Amino acid sequence: MARFLDSHKIGSFTEEQLMKLQTLPIDEFGVKHLNILYNYEADIVYCLLEAPSREAVEMNHAKFDCKCDWITEVKTTA
Repeated sequence: MARFLDSHKIGSFTEEQLMKLQTLPIDEFGVKHLNILYNYEADIVYCLLEAPSREAVEMNHAKFDCKCDWITEVKTTA
C-alpha cells in the first residue's frame, strides 16, 4: 500500500479527536492513519497515511469536512 503525507488546517479538531483518528481501523476508502503531527499555534496538521490512492485520501478527509492543502505520495524509512 502507498503512503501519503498531507497538510491541512486544524480547524475544529481537538487534540483528543486527532489522537482517536490515529487509532481508527482502515476506513471504507482503504485509508489508515499512521501518524498525525500538529501545531495549534500555526493551525496546521500533517497526516501520514497508508492509502490505495490520492483520491482515497481526499475522500477520507472529505468525510470529516476537511480539505487538504496538499497531498503527496512519500516513501518512509520505517
